[in-house]
Amino acid sequence: MSEQAYDYVIVGGGTAGAVLAARLSEDPDCRVCVIEGGPSDVGDRRVLELRNWINLLGSELDYDYPTVEQPRGNSFIRHSRARVLGGCSSHNTLISFAPLPGDLDAWAAAGCTGWDAATILPYFDRLQNNIVPVAAKDRNPIARDFVTAATAALGVPEISDFNAKPFTDGAGFFSVAYDPETGYRSSSSVAYLHPILDRPNLELMLETWVGQIIIGAGPRARGVRVRRPDGTTGEVYAEREVLVCAGAVDSPRLLLLSGVGGADDLRRLGIDVVADLPGVGENLIDHPESVIIWETDGPIPKNSVMDSDAGLFVRRDTSDPRPDLMFHFYQVPFSWNTERLGYPAIEHGVCMTPNIPHSRSRGRLWLRSADPAEKPALDFRYFTDPDGYDEQTIVDGLRIARQVAAQEPLKSWLVREVAPGLDVTSDEALSEYGRRAAHTVYHPLGTCKMGAADDPTAVVDPELRVRGVDGLRVVDGSIFPSITTVNPMVTVLMIGERAADLIRG
Repeated sequence: MSEQAYDYVIVGGGTAGAVLAARLSEDPDCRVCVIEGGPSDVGDRRVLELRNWINLLGSELDYDYPTVEQPRGNSFIRHSRARVLGGCSSHNTLISFAPLPGDLDAWAAAGCTGWDAATILPYFDRLQNNIVPVAAKDRNPIARDFVTAATAALGVPEISDFNAKPFTDGAGFFSVAYDPETGYRSSSSVAYLHPILDRPNLELMLETWVGQIIIGAGPRARGVRVRRPDGTTGEVYAEREVLVCAGAVDSPRLLLLSGVGGADDLRRLGIDVVADLPGVGENLIDHPESVIIWETDGPIPKNSVMDSDAGLFVRRDTSDPRPDLMFHFYQVPFSWNTERLGYPAIEHGVCMTPNIPHSRSRGRLWLRSADPAEKPALDFRYFTDPDGYDEQTIVDGLRIARQVAAQEPLKSWLVREVAPGLDVTSDEALSEYGRRAAHTVYHPLGTCKMGAADDPTAVVDPELRVRGVDGLRVVDGSIFPSITTVNPMVTVLMIGERAADLIRG
């Protein structure tokens, strides 16, 4: 059939899309279609085995978006976006933090009514994912010693469960969405879709690409145009709503291709303007991080969940209850960027990645052409905030990492600092290295930001409805008005749960 109709058409079977599909199809009279550009993850051990995550980067299951030149950062960053059922929750490390209350209350204060902590945090208890602290058998000895060294060197508490209550600082093993018995993911697809694949009112269209939203008179979203795996094209219609859950890159891309965005930019590409929304593709935010690497005195014990099982939060600004520096501790030498800068590769090593939880730099995404097959341009504008906050955070992070590395029991594991090396000591030198070696934790957000009616840059309202187009919502990480302190995946899952309630009234 070239044309099919459902109550709801969900574009993207990823982190939020899987949640929406499961919740909306609980009503047996509601016909739900999920259109996913990638294949199923059912039975695919490459995807299901969490520790294999790093081998998915740049694979055929990765859309692999490049970054435009970054004069103050690293222009070689490739932004991984998953092309598989479950989206980035089938692709990432599944580190799982409930959002901190201050982050959600900031959303509400910015005009996102109904997104305050008191309203949103209870959704954490509804999540179907198996979110647990790293199991004892998976706690690598060097990661244990990192936690002990961090608490001793910095005077921060050891945290046994980062989701037990809000925290200001601390070190510990992360909570992860996984099955400790098998090491398999508890992704959004595993938790929400695998148990209900036989629902007669739920259809999955896999390896099917959505190139445009069909917008009729009103204007109102009527459905989507698709290209199927066999190359044929067709239309899929939504009698109630089209729900765009394609993520912070492909959701704005799809809106722009469909005539929803800044009018002048659309006309330059020959795209008919449906709704003049200049905020589409703007407010591109991320958690940039740098890296500091040590060689170890030999091989590291092999037990681990995903080789980045522990971390550290530091609060420099005591006027804010939220931490403002984060570190992942990798039990592997994450040297992609340092080798490019001329630093040596090492066989055995570890690294810390100082990360900016409240990055102030803002980027943008735009279309290069009206061709749906052409990748959009991503300009994160890393380290361009006028006050130099992001740059200083990385410098402080590199210094703090060295404090931890000099503390026993971690110190005895380490032979030497490989990158940047102990001769790099000044703020200027640490900044130059830190920015050039910078990477991403793959947290692009904010490109279809939610906001109040008087916010000219907002794309969706607090019920996630796209302004100026009826029957169309965006439900994914692109709606973040500002970045969360912590890894955002759980917040995106909660957005899916919240959206289901909003849609069902």
